[in-house]
Amino acid sequence: MMKFEKVVLAYSGGLDTSIILPWLKETYGYRVIAFVADLGQGEELAGIKRKAIKSGAVKCIIKDLRKEFVEDYLWRLLKAGAIYEKAYLLGTSIARPLIAKHQVDVAHAEGATAVAHGATGKGNDQVRFEVTYMALDPLLKIISPWKDPNFALTSREAAVEYAKKHGIPIEQTKKKIYSRDRNLWHISHEGADLEDPANEPKDDLFVISRPVSKAPGKPEYVEISFNKGVPVRLNGEKMNSVKIVETLNRLGGKHAIGQVDLVENRLVGIKSRGVYETPGGTILTTAHDCLESITLDRETLHYKQQVALRYAELVYYGLWFTQLREALDAFVDVTQRNVTGKVRVKLFKGRCTPAGIKSPNSLYRTDLASFKMGAEYNPTDAIGFIRLFGLPAKVAAVVKYNKRKRTRT
Repeated sequence: MMKFEKVVLAYSGGLDTSIILPWLKETYGYRVIAFVADLGQGEELAGIKRKAIKSGAVKCIIKDLRKEFVEDYLWRLLKAGAIYEKAYLLGTSIARPLIAKHQVDVAHAEGATAVAHGATGKGNDQVRFEVTYMALDPLLKIISPWKDPNFALTSREAAVEYAKKHGIPIEQTKKKIYSRDRNLWHISHEGADLEDPANEPKDDLFVISRPVSKAPGKPEYVEISFNKGVPVRLNGEKMNSVKIVETLNRLGGKHAIGQVDLVENRLVGIKSRGVYETPGGTILTTAHDCLESITLDRETLHYKQQVALRYAELVYYGLWFTQLREALDAFVDVTQRNVTGKVRVKLFKGRCTPAGIKSPNSLYRTDLASFKMGAEYNPTDAIGFIRLFGLPAKVAAVVKYNKRKRTRT
């Protein structure tokens, strides 16, 4: 190891990176540059630069990446319809490649020879960070303290003790020790009592949304306008991308929208339990799905549902900077050419439900969908169609029947 080697640490100010920063300096003599990505953590970033310097960083670099996060990552996720294991809207997963990308950029600009992260050796984030580092600069050294044999802090309780001994200010205590990750799209909660799937999440767990029991007793409606699959207006008002997500987070949080309690399959082979709050993302996903239901033909819609599953896996596994993801984006962009229109949704007691869809590109025809028969549809055409469609089943049944008949005789 070079003396005073520069290392860029992905720094959140949370428990893990708060202790890792001084540990890197104390154990190996690294000159640590703390890199903070502003992805919409809000008040969590207050005083973070001062904290990083006090903890031993030689420099703290903060980048406002909210616009890039929404427009280059979240909108792609939304258009693809990617959801992991039917429920997880990938809030943490989608953020990691963006953080790692800018971390590599900072390493180049600062002349650092290594990058580091605070992800544990059991989780998915270690893969997401490190695969991105390798994809963008395979020559950078990767430092992962949780996998370092000299890193003796093998639990969050031990990390809390280390922080106390070194005078590092942290929010976590042994009684309130949830591992959380927050950005514009969501906030996740893991650890403590949540590690037992038999435990129901407590009402005071939620941060950006109300518990369902405390949601208003009156529904609220919101209209979202899309242009080629991208949200552009709320209730007729044109808004920038970041404000759209922030506004829907506020509205959705008020009505307890987007709360998910999930036992998921991690990439490393472990089942884990997490509780997620994704109010704005849930509203947008619901509205986008509704609009696609009237603007995509059957074959495209069905195939896109298959693509969405693969896309979700790629994001969850940290394979953002891959040719396959770019190829799937090209497919998705073609499907979104006609996904333009307005969707009205109702927010009420934890549920987001459709309340009206309109599109100039709608494939829905009232005259065809109606139970009333008219000149636009000749029902007798279905006779030949059904005969041909069911012919394989009929042939198989005839063969079975003749076989049984021969057996009896």
